[in-house]
Amino acid sequence: MSKWYSGQGNNSDVVLSSKIRLARNLDKVPFPCRMSNEVRKSVCRKIFAALQNSKFAGEFDLIELNSLSDMKKIAIAEKGYISPQMAKQNQYSAVLLSKDESCSIMLCEEDHIRLCVMCAGEDLKTAYEKADAIDNVFIESMRIAFSDRLGFLTSNPMHLGTGMKASLMLHLPAISERNMIDTLSAMVGKLGFSIKPMFSGNGDFYELSNEISFGITEQNAIDNLTAICNQIITQERKFRNELMEYSDFEDKIFRAMGTLKMARKLNTKEFLDMISLARLGVSMNAFDISYEKIGDMIHSLGTASIISEAQTEFTVDDADRMRAQYVRENID
Repeated sequence: MSKWYSGQGNNSDVVLSSKIRLARNLDKVPFPCRMSNEVRKSVCRKIFAALQNSKFAGEFDLIELNSLSDMKKIAIAEKGYISPQMAKQNQYSAVLLSKDESCSIMLCEEDHIRLCVMCAGEDLKTAYEKADAIDNVFIESMRIAFSDRLGFLTSNPMHLGTGMKASLMLHLPAISERNMIDTLSAMVGKLGFSIKPMFSGNGDFYELSNEISFGITEQNAIDNLTAICNQIITQERKFRNELMEYSDFEDKIFRAMGTLKMARKLNTKEFLDMISLARLGVSMNAFDISYEKIGDMIHSLGTASIISEAQTEFTVDDADRMRAQYVRENID
């Protein structure tokens, strides 16, 4: 089955992916921070059973995190299926992961249910429709904590209301080259949104999200986020066209591609910085590589992901060599 990150969606030159996350809790059940391991296990199995008795039966696998090595937990956190905080938990917790990996459901992290749906490109509508369909299964089969005044009840008061966080993962090398990320962040912050670096700031990849979930409908949040995103897309494309006029920047892009094609070792920072420039080159028709292939590499080549997939013991140095080999083979 093809994975969601191997696809290409709307405005893929700037928007890598779209994400909808819903936070839900069972009524009259303590939040996970106050639950014993036995109660945690019982809640996780109850939620999994609700999905298994729905039209989504067989679509999800239950992964119990206490059965995984620390490296494997870090690897699935790298891919966004669980949070970094959940990867460090010592108490019982689990994640439900769909076959195409487009949907993950963290069980007993900060809330009982953290449902996340991903789509390639700019497509919050499709992501929300899938998330809403799964959410309805939980609402119809279990008592979900809800207040007529406050909306869905969550462990973090900031998530009260819809309990929804909508995000768009953006590639903004031209805006970054203009040193305008801080200005952009301040602007969207005044409108109730945030824009934050992905991958610890390596590469020019950013996540644009709504910060307000109370007193607003899910559709309004999605419409507002989409409107802001479209303005950013227009600005990024304008600046990219201007960058094409500078031979020094063109040289920078081709040097990055040369490094990716020839390097025998690539650490995470080098890889993300170089693949960001190469992806920009693709949008400028300088290179004949698909966004799907680049998306697959970004998703799959975290250090923990490489080490956890190895059949023998791997060091970080070995992972850097394997990453470089994988990139060479895929780009060539």
